[in-house]
Amino acid sequence: MSQTTDTTVPGIQLIANLIKSGQATRIVALTGAGISTGAGIPDFRSPTTGLYDKLAPLRLPFPEAIFHINYFSHTPEPFYAIARARHPGNLKPTITHAFLALLAKKNLLRFLFTQNIDGLEHDAGVPAERVLWAHGNWKSQHCCKCNADYPVELMNRAIGLGEVPYCLRDGCGGAVKPDVVFFGQKLSDEFEQRKKEVSEADLMLVLGTSLKVAPCSGLPLLVKESVPRVLINNERVGDMGNRDEDVCILGSCDDGVRRLADALGWRDELECLWEEAVAAKKDVEIFDGGPSLDECIEKLASSMKDKMKVSDGHKQMLERHLNEKFGHLMAKPGP
Repeated sequence: MSQTTDTTVPGIQLIANLIKSGQATRIVALTGAGISTGAGIPDFRSPTTGLYDKLAPLRLPFPEAIFHINYFSHTPEPFYAIARARHPGNLKPTITHAFLALLAKKNLLRFLFTQNIDGLEHDAGVPAERVLWAHGNWKSQHCCKCNADYPVELMNRAIGLGEVPYCLRDGCGGAVKPDVVFFGQKLSDEFEQRKKEVSEADLMLVLGTSLKVAPCSGLPLLVKESVPRVLINNERVGDMGNRDEDVCILGSCDDGVRRLADALGWRDELECLWEEAVAAKKDVEIFDGGPSLDECIEKLASSMKDKMKVSDGHKQMLERHLNEKFGHLMAKPGP
């Protein structure tokens, strides 16, 4: 294993040489929340700064409840209290998103699995046909009760105001949910179909993920022995680093991809592509100003004390469901 934060260490240069020499032309990437922290979206598990720690004032039965379909169905207010802060409307792609787009531009990116719902990799220039948004995205929304479509302009208005949008169909009244996959919901069938991309890769990049959420957490295990795997993350995760071919670049994703771009001789090209993506996104901003994530949470905490309470029986039911389906998430959150 090679573990480094310096481009002079052989591990990074070895990966760069594989790419430059044409030995790595089928690159598969897996990305998580860590690639979007530079865009202003907090990750989930970092102590004090992660979203789950920030949710403490809401006194949820457990942090993950805000993204559980059973909890959302009767208490959607917490989700919409943070929706604006996590909506990609005004968020710009990071240099890491641009690096993935550069790989695609050079026809080196075979496929990208992302656990993120912000769509920033597409804004940066990664073609949609090369991306699987495993947990869905913000591009559409439906009633969680009757599955009726909901107009995007009304959805954006509700998010901008921090209000819950409700179904327009007579007699329904269900809360509208963006088409993102919550805990308690199945991933699309496409995930199983696309897993073969990993076994056919000649290089895998694992960027900004804790590898704690199944089934995406299992993707690096599908990489063939002898095929290099590169982790760019604040810390080692999963089994990354256990194989001789693994390279672990520890630190922020943006710093890590810059180091790799330097080794490839792509730094200027990468920075130009990033600047173009940021400028293009600025022209389509949805929201102006508004409260911070912390302010939204505090406001809801003070106004929804009664609403936040759940019966002991319901709380036990939800916790039992998560233990059965997502037991690994119920441990004390880590970075």
